[in-house]
Amino acid sequence: MKQIIAMGGGGFSMEPDNPVLDQYILNQVATKDPKICFIPTASGDSDVYIERFYNYFDKQPCTPDHLSLFKPKTRDLKAFVFAQDILYVGGGSTKNMLALWNEWGLVDIIREALEKGVLLAGISAGAICWFEEGLTDSYGDELEPLRCLGFLSGSCCPHYDGEENRRPSYLHNIESGNMQAGYALDDGAALHFIDGEIHKVITSRPHAKAYYVQVKNKLIKESELNI
Repeated sequence: MKQIIAMGGGGFSMEPDNPVLDQYILNQVATKDPKICFIPTASGDSDVYIERFYNYFDKQPCTPDHLSLFKPKTRDLKAFVFAQDILYVGGGSTKNMLALWNEWGLVDIIREALEKGVLLAGISAGAICWFEEGLTDSYGDELEPLRCLGFLSGSCCPHYDGEENRRPSYLHNIESGNMQAGYALDDGAALHFIDGEIHKVITSRPHAKAYYVQVKNKLIKESELNI
């Protein structure tokens, strides 16, 4: 079973007192003490970000660890990744993250880990990276399409209600044909995919929603997902 959980915003870094999304992730692994590994590459391995991860997950029924490409703990990244139950990817620059992952051979390792049953999860950059395309601010102050890993079909946009320009930019890019149809995630909304298909929509805020955005009959259409 191949599981991916994509979060538009939330979790320990944005909602430290709201555990809904992070608890959901932990509960999807069939072990009482899952090994969860934070991958903070997109933030440049921010020490503050890593500290927030441990501040939350050290108190949970799990074994937390992190994978740094700036200060690697081991040369054998494959063995380290395969020993985990969950890979949790943080936010930041998706473009820089993917460049480093490719340089270190981590993309192929993570792809194989997914095939072996390691759950992949992530927020913002850590959400859009799993799709074929994502809407990113990695290039500067403009939001632009970015080719991503293609573990999931379609495109993805995080922070759909949390950043003023996200929704209009995503709608424009899909309507104009710059991006393919895909998923828009509010802050506090997540999608759980199993074997490439949506299994469930999870929300940690009362008004958080997830949408499928596409051009239909030559018109841009947002369809709220209720699964």
